[in-house]
Parts: sequence; structure tokens; C-alpha cells
Amino acid sequence: MKRGLAVCTITCYVGALLYGVASYAVGFQVNQTPSMYFFVWDMFCGWSAYEERLSIIGEGESGRFYQLSPPPWGDYQPFGDLSRHQYDSFAYHAGTVASNTLRHTNHEPMARIFVVQEVWSKKYNLSDELWATRYEEPKDPHHYYHLRQVRSPDGTLLRNELSWFDYQNNLAIRDNPRLLQDSRKGKPMFQVNPQNRGLDGGAGGRNAAP
Repeated sequence: MKRGLAVCTITCYVGALLYGVASYAVGFQVNQTPSMYFFVWDMFCGWSAYEERLSIIGEGESGRFYQLSPPPWGDYQPFGDLSRHQYDSFAYHAGTVASNTLRHTNHEPMARIFVVQEVWSKKYNLSDELWATRYEEPKDPHHYYHLRQVRSPDGTLLRNELSWFDYQNNLAIRDNPRLLQDSRKGKPMFQVNPQNRGLDGGAGGRNAAP
């Protein structure tokens, strides 16, 4: 009895892992449920030295801009002090969030919706007291703003740009002849990530050369 239960547990566990790996390999329902996170093979892929925030902004036909998240009726912060849409780092659901705000508010007709990524070094999150103890230079944070997406008023994705991190990585490769040559030699034969299809055939679907 115990042996059969152990075999059944191991079989279910390995089967779930194989299903998760296969789903991510072909892009099948990867973001349908949070439980898929448990089957990612790069769960702890490292931490970035930069902090980032997403802003969802609507542009009216008059040229006026509107903040679409958090909505005017109040913010939802599931953990800590961050808004819910900040946990959607790839902006998969930015269109849904924006459309929900527009559907329940009075406003002029919208022309476009922008998703803007704001990035700054995490070391500037230190308090002034800790900063003065650790660094000799004055605290002068630099914020970088990067257009991440452009969507139609109904939330349809019109333009999807690389994140600021990937954009900087591409700039570094373009500025290094050796890395540029290596990226051209390392192109895969097949593109299995649906997000990158149609962009380019190599280096994960990203254009290595200008």
C-alpha cells in the first residue's frame, strides 16, 4: 500500500513537471493560472539592480493625458504598498486594467493607451541617513522612462516594445563587435516563444543588428 502510494505520488509529481516544461516550450496556456508558476524552471533567475514601475496612461482626442491605474475609486494593493498592476511586469493585462477604468468613468473619447516603464537604481531606495553612511556622493537618483506598449482604447495591443532591460542589453551587444558576431552565429532554427514570433528568427526573436 505504501509502495503504491509512493509510486503514485512520484508519477504525479514528475508528470506535472513534464506538463509544465512542455507548456512553456510551446507557449500553451502559460499565463492562464498562477499555478503555472510552480512549473517554471527559472523560478529564481536572479534579482535586478534596478527598481521598476509601470504607468498606464490614456491619451484623449484633445491631447490630454489621463492616469488609468490606479482607478479613481481607489487602489488595490495585494501586498505592501504596490498597486496590483505593478505585479504584471510584462504588461500582459494592461489593456484589461485600462479598459476597466475607462468603462466605469466619464471622459472624452480616447485615442491611445500607453504603458510606460519607469526604472531607477535600487540603491537610491536607501533612506537619506543610510545613504550618507554608505556613500560619499550626494543622493541624486536618475529615473529612466521607456515606452513599453501602445494599445487601442479597447485595450487591443498595437505596439509591444522590449523592456528597458532588454533594450539596454541590445545596445550593449550592438556596441561590441565580438558580441554582435556571436549573436549572429547563435541563431536558433526554430522560434518556440509565441511572444517573439514575427520579430526576428534569431537570438530569441530580438534583432541583434540595427
